[in-house]
Amino acid sequence: MKKILLSIVLLSAITIADAKNEKVYVKGGYKLTLTNNDATLDTAELTRLVKTFFTVYPQLAAEYNPGTLKEVTMAVDTAYKGVAATADGKVTIASSWLHKRPEDIDVVTHEVMHIVQDYGESVGPGWLTEGIADYARNKFGVNNTAAKWSLPEFKPTQNYDNAYRVTARFLYWIEEKKKPGIVKELDSQLRKHTYTDNAWKQLTGKTVDELWKEYAANPAI
Repeated sequence: MKKILLSIVLLSAITIADAKNEKVYVKGGYKLTLTNNDATLDTAELTRLVKTFFTVYPQLAAEYNPGTLKEVTMAVDTAYKGVAATADGKVTIASSWLHKRPEDIDVVTHEVMHIVQDYGESVGPGWLTEGIADYARNKFGVNNTAAKWSLPEFKPTQNYDNAYRVTARFLYWIEEKKKPGIVKELDSQLRKHTYTDNAWKQLTGKTVDELWKEYAANPAI
């Protein structure tokens, strides 16, 4: 009877440990807690996620927001059906996406940029938030080429508020052609909740619509 009871207790402990499957990493003043509930995912892929975090997160913090969180949680989740999402200092990545696109390690770069952004209940537009995150991925990403991820070619059907890579390319063009440092300034305004639609004119002398019209006429970068 004692042997059977002991077996049940040990089995319960193993189940709890396996369900949690948590590892904590500390480096350079930052702490990453990684959880993974996909036993079929290559451990090398998890190692790449961790390495990417500790490579890009300090760089993003230094560039945009030194006061960003020092402790971040990352979860690789079999139940999550999107690609990735971030909220309250936690990045959730779909394990199915990592199986499908194992080279897309810089999904981490995009998502942790959202932690650095920390806009809260911002008055800013969502398209700009996502555009800045992809701008940061393009600038700081460590594996974009292997992942076949890049800023898209311009198309007449696009608009600046398409978000993500389309907006990121527009921001890149402005940085190169019109106003170096505009992304950092827009990011700061969004975090301070001082951003308005007039920010573009204040920073460049032109409205966002005027900038897009000029960009569309000569979108080379």
